[in-house]
Amino acid sequence: MTTFWSWYITLLTLFTLVALLWLVFATRKGEAKGTVDKTMGHAFDGIEEYDNPLPKWWFMLFVGTIVFAIGYMVLYPGLGNWTGLFPGYEGGWTQEKQWQREVDKANAQYGPIFAKYSAMPLEAVAQDPQALKMGGRLFATYCSICHGSDAKGAVGFPNLADSSWRWGGDAETIKATILHGRMAAMPAWGEVLGDEGVKNVAAYVRQDLAGLKLPEEAKVDVEAGKALFATTCTACHGQEGHGTAAMGAPDLTQPAAWIYGSSLAQLQQTIRYGRNGQMPAQEQYLGQDKVHILAAYVYSLSRKDGEKVASE
Repeated sequence: MTTFWSWYITLLTLFTLVALLWLVFATRKGEAKGTVDKTMGHAFDGIEEYDNPLPKWWFMLFVGTIVFAIGYMVLYPGLGNWTGLFPGYEGGWTQEKQWQREVDKANAQYGPIFAKYSAMPLEAVAQDPQALKMGGRLFATYCSICHGSDAKGAVGFPNLADSSWRWGGDAETIKATILHGRMAAMPAWGEVLGDEGVKNVAAYVRQDLAGLKLPEEAKVDVEAGKALFATTCTACHGQEGHGTAAMGAPDLTQPAAWIYGSSLAQLQQTIRYGRNGQMPAQEQYLGQDKVHILAAYVYSLSRKDGEKVASE
């Protein structure tokens, strides 16, 4: 801010405060003491207004706000280029400095805890009750908006509590996914396959690969769909449809991995128009140590679900 505008703002602000202080005391002069019977000389629907002074506490409240404003302007920035005299902030208080102070305080208090878990293998962290509580809070803050508070996902967002993984469900792969994010794309095949081809491929995937029944009214050629799948889909999903983790291509034999729905109409929609999904990288927001704990928490969710399935 230039010197001119700094002085302009400073003088205007100080003048306003002084003027307000004068106004408060000027209107107080000449007021009658206590309650009087004198009215203001006008009436509304037979109701008259008495000419009584403001209560003293109300008057002092006005004075107090002005005194507070003066004190605030001394301690904090607000008078042009004035940086304030608030103690503990070199060069004056700012929002950034306040934020950094709180971050430094939190790092000093919790940094050693995060560092301790960061030095442990993910599998060991996933068995530590305190670490799982910390991971649960991180998940609720940063991940639940997409994956749900129960981590079971939604349309377009995968379930993190089961055994179906697009990029791999081992601990290190989960950590890499959270750190660096993922970008997946299912190309649109509508113009290549045509409407009949889309319906036939969707029918083959649903019936032969996933083992799901087709609607009775469906008029499709599953064998033709199988042939089209072999020529257009195996490069990503494999000959048997088990997917390719390196490409994020889901296992088509596991309907639980189909995050956009498993009905015949939903499969046709996916094949015809394609899909695009992105998992944003969290390293710049959370850092290595917090991601380590978060990854262990997510890993623990799928392990628990897997153990239940195996026991059943």
